[in-house]
Amino acid sequence: MPFVVPDACTLPTVDQPLRLAEFDSLFATALRTVQPDGPTRTRMLLSGPAGLEATVRDLTARESECCSFFTFTVTGKPVDGAEAVTLVIAVPDAYADVLESLTDRAVAMSSGAGS
Repeated sequence: MPFVVPDACTLPTVDQPLRLAEFDSLFATALRTVQPDGPTRTRMLLSGPAGLEATVRDLTARESECCSFFTFTVTGKPVDGAEAVTLVIAVPDAYADVLESLTDRAVAMSSGAGS
């Protein structure tokens, strides 16, 4: 299922593919597990080199600016010269389908099945 940008997103249309590519890259390189917690909340565990937490914080902060319905909680910790990051994504009930679509895309990208 392709990700459909919700109407509530204020990111200029020309920039939307670039932002999606940033998430795709993050998911493809760092996503380790996805744990949905009902239709409006998903927990993602990521790992990667030092600086991963800052990358995730920057990306999610910029995403919150254009899609204010997302709530991102980022928690990182150093692990053997690298970083482990927990990313919790929550949305209001009205955007459950958007979260489902993003979660599906994350799983597809992390397994190499996305495009």
